[in-house]
Amino acid sequence: MSKSPITCHVLDASTGKPAESVEIRLQQLQPITGTGFLEADVFHPLAKGVTNADGRCLDLLPPAGSELALKEGTDLASGQTYKVVFKTKEYFEKTGRKSFYPWVEITFIIENPQDHYHIPLLISPYSFTTYRGS
Repeated sequence: MSKSPITCHVLDASTGKPAESVEIRLQQLQPITGTGFLEADVFHPLAKGVTNADGRCLDLLPPAGSELALKEGTDLASGQTYKVVFKTKEYFEKTGRKSFYPWVEITFIIENPQDHYHIPLLISPYSFTTYRGS
């Protein structure tokens, strides 16, 4: 079975354990051009998911090129900018902790839509870090 072209993994660095039930939203940039203050960068919702018991979200999008991806219009586009939003505040509240960041946004550009993009996120109540995974 093919997997989503974008997957995520969230680890709670303060506990050393996977972060379960973190809501994830994928958005695509659609710039609005105009003059002066009417220009804006607007991200439109594309998909949403939630991390499993292992802190992973493997089913954010249908497999690339699949019938479902074509039907839903979720195939990734080369050169396009996307953003993954991790709702960290709710996760920390569920574990009885406060956090400084209510969410973490990771913006990235798709170079090759046929590639797999894995986005790991390490979180703690007052910091986060990420990198391009494999």
